[in-house]
Parts: sequence; structure tokens; C-alpha cells
Amino acid sequence: MMTKVAWLGFFFAALTLINGASVQVAVAKDLTVQEIVDKTERVSYYQGKDGSAKVSMLITDSQGRKRQRQFTILRWDQPLPGKEADDHYRGDQKYYVYFHRPADVNKMVFMVWKHVDGDDDRWLYLPALDLVKRIASKEKRTSFVGSNFLYEDVSGRNINADTHELVDTTENYYVVKNTPKEPEAVAFAYFTMWVHRSTFLPVKIEYYNDRGEKYREYEALKVETIQGLPTVTQARMKDLRVGGETVLQYRNVQYDIGLPEEIFTERFLRRAPTQHLR
Repeated sequence: MMTKVAWLGFFFAALTLINGASVQVAVAKDLTVQEIVDKTERVSYYQGKDGSAKVSMLITDSQGRKRQRQFTILRWDQPLPGKEADDHYRGDQKYYVYFHRPADVNKMVFMVWKHVDGDDDRWLYLPALDLVKRIASKEKRTSFVGSNFLYEDVSGRNINADTHELVDTTENYYVVKNTPKEPEAVAFAYFTMWVHRSTFLPVKIEYYNDRGEKYREYEALKVETIQGLPTVTQARMKDLRVGGETVLQYRNVQYDIGLPEEIFTERFLRRAPTQHLR
């Protein structure tokens, strides 16, 4: 669900096809790499003032064994007074992830308060133990509920944590290399994004270690237009070291639904806001 792009001030030419969705290619203006990553972040994580989606997760390990997870994800954006319309909701965010299935994760909740200018706050509620656990900042790059996605992937990596270099521009994509400013804090040496030139969605991300070996790969498998906004509705993360992959499918994606901020609090970890999870 995570995906804001109605404000592209470009002239368009030629239609191309991305994952079965017809889109247009922007050709009128050269962009700086900072403008590209700003637009990519906006499209990936700031569509609408809030949003929700039903998510099905299929985890396949290196031996072909499969596990499934089903959850609902809610997102609320903090308004920023004095900002222009496009960036009015481009600040701190709150995420609430409620697990439905299987039975061993039913009623489990993962909550994030994402801070633009500091470390995020993360909580995990374990209903079997009736325990609320704070997730330390160093744990944000660990596996998200046993999948090939990381906790950090759910709410997104702060673009200010990396330096960005535009390494190629093709007919359809900007190719951006991102290098961490604090390499000791992450497992990767750099990652490369293929950003679609019209939608600004990252359709592929490759992660490399300090030996220059690619060890992790993200792909957007399906893109749909929802409420006028390009939205990734199927995505895959592969682990190229030990094998295995995780596929996410997003259903019932909605934007601007008027979620109340109060549900993104510790109080609602144990008492789920069921009216927003149906």
C-alpha cells in the first residue's frame, strides 16, 4: 500500500508497458538525482493523507517449503503546517500492522512511528504472551515475521541516510546508486534502484555487500492505478545468499479514508481497532 504521484509537471510522449500496466514516459525535463529520490519516496510511501490495504504474504524457503501470512496495514501521515500542498503530509508517519492468519500470529500487531529527523519507534505486540516489545533501532534490519522483507522495508528507509548517484538514464528508467552514510549500521554496501521515469515507482532494487556481490533483490511484479494513483499491488523480495523469496499481494487498497491518529498508540496494540481492519 505504500505508494503519490499526481503532480508530475512534465509533457509526455510514447506509451510503454510496465508489468501489464500502460504508463507514459516523461521526456521534457532533466531531473537532479535528489529530485528523483524525493519523488520516488513520495510515490512509494506518501500517497494520500492515509491509507489501508489487505496483504497476503507467501514465504518460500530455499527448499521450496511455503508459509503464509495475512495482515492489514494502516498508515497515517502527520500534517506539516506551512508546507505546500504536495508536501503537506510529507513528514512523520505512523503504521499499524495487524495479523489475521495463521493462528499462531493472529492478533499480533506491529506498530511504527516513523520520524523524518530521528530514529523510528517500533513496537511488537505478542498476544500469546500478552507482551508489548519495543524493537530497538538496530533490529530494524532484521527479518519481518520470518519473511525476506525487513522491518525497515515496511515503513521505508530514510532517504537522508544515504548518498545518491544517478548512474544511468534509459528510455524508461532512472538508475540510482544509494550508498549508506553510516555503513557500519547496515548490512549492505550500497543498493541500486530502477525508478520508472513516469510513475517514479522503484520497480527493482538490488542490494550489494562490501565485496560487490548482489545478495538481495526486490521487484514490483504488478502495478495498478487506484484512486488515480499508481500503486504496487504485487511485489517480491529474494534472498540470493541462502535462497528463498517472499511475495506480497495487496488487496482492497484505499487512500484518504480518514483514519484517526489515536489508533496508532500503545493502547490499541492490545485492543485492535476492528472497524478499520475489516
